[in-house]
Amino acid sequence: MALFSQEALNPGVRRREVFGWAMYDFANSGYTTVVTTAVFAAYFVGGIARGAEWATFAWTAALSVSYAIVMLTMPSLGAWADLRAAKKRLLITMTAGCVASTAALALAGPGSVALAMALVVVSNTFYSWGESLTAAFLPELARPDALGKVSGWGWGFGYFGGMLALGICLAYVLWAQGQGVPAERFVPVTMLVTAVIYGAAALVTFALLKERALPQAGALREGGLRASWQRLRQTLAQSHRYRDFRWLMACAVCYQGGVAAVVALAAIYAEQVIGFQPQETMVLIFVLNLAAAAGAFAWGYLQDRIGHKLALGSTLVGWIATCIIAALTTTKGGFWWAAAIAGLCMGSSQSAGRAMAGLFAPPRRLAEFYGLWTFAIRLASVIGPLSFGAITWATGGNQRIAIVSTATLFLAGLVLLLKVDVQRGREAALQDA
Repeated sequence: MALFSQEALNPGVRRREVFGWAMYDFANSGYTTVVTTAVFAAYFVGGIARGAEWATFAWTAALSVSYAIVMLTMPSLGAWADLRAAKKRLLITMTAGCVASTAALALAGPGSVALAMALVVVSNTFYSWGESLTAAFLPELARPDALGKVSGWGWGFGYFGGMLALGICLAYVLWAQGQGVPAERFVPVTMLVTAVIYGAAALVTFALLKERALPQAGALREGGLRASWQRLRQTLAQSHRYRDFRWLMACAVCYQGGVAAVVALAAIYAEQVIGFQPQETMVLIFVLNLAAAAGAFAWGYLQDRIGHKLALGSTLVGWIATCIIAALTTTKGGFWWAAAIAGLCMGSSQSAGRAMAGLFAPPRRLAEFYGLWTFAIRLASVIGPLSFGAITWATGGNQRIAIVSTATLFLAGLVLLLKVDVQRGREAALQDA
């Protein structure tokens, strides 16, 4: 617990509460690592869809549908949570939904494409709702000048949760393969393992994390849903006051689109283009998570020292290099270099963006603004993987061209980031305190 410095926290916040908050990043990282990146993604394409030409597009389409649902619902859910002081209650509900639907993925086998896609849509929607809600607690816990490091604590710690889930699954998969067990029998077990770890670790969050907000005037009288829509319409009408938050959202749509494409398709690219075996892919993703944990933790401290904008921008340069190396390399060793850079940039870029969003969010409207932030990153999660899948399909399966196109998303994000004025954005947030 000494890891979480008291000096970085707001008055009245205890270190154990920050540990509880970080445990949610620990809990849900297993879902992204095992389900959407390392195991189920590749199994869906090669096993459930039996390697069909449209399989990668179908996988990205399922993710995109879930992200579209989150885009349309999360801003109003966030406004409702702010008005009713219900962030924690909603977080518990969303967690239960993701855990149950992740376990249900064990039912999907070869040929059951529709079932698998439906369960991916449901589980990823619940996951995304929960991710947004837990992010909204960050400005309540951390001082404004320590948002970077506290966000880095959570994101870095979270990758260890992903590594735990993936490590257990990898050990089981290696044993199962040694016993001659086929993928359609051992992949379902990894889904159950992931669901159990998610649910168990999240219980620590629910036990330690407090709901500090109080219900706001009018929420009970007018009805939570009606009041939340009114609040959201008001925010959109006054969005010119938050122009730096808008520029940051536009930047996030681009660079998070690239991150989403890498997360969703790394295992598929490694196996189908570079020639990795499933167990090699799992080791690759495990090491990538280790690098991401180190990047998120170290970059959080660097971000508070050199500034949010420079810290985020430098990670986008790293992402561009990653895409170029991955597109050009033909060897497993060369791809390992791309993966190492991607790992360092993955945690740091996402943590840096989350911290900047907290800096620009008015203190009384945290869940609402993180709902808008989620709108941006989930729009990105539609654009990135879906464009990768569509380009792959259109080029007859040429994923090298698709990964080069992903580099342009990071370049666009870097250009849009130049428009952001951090000080001006923070002052706008405090005017609405």
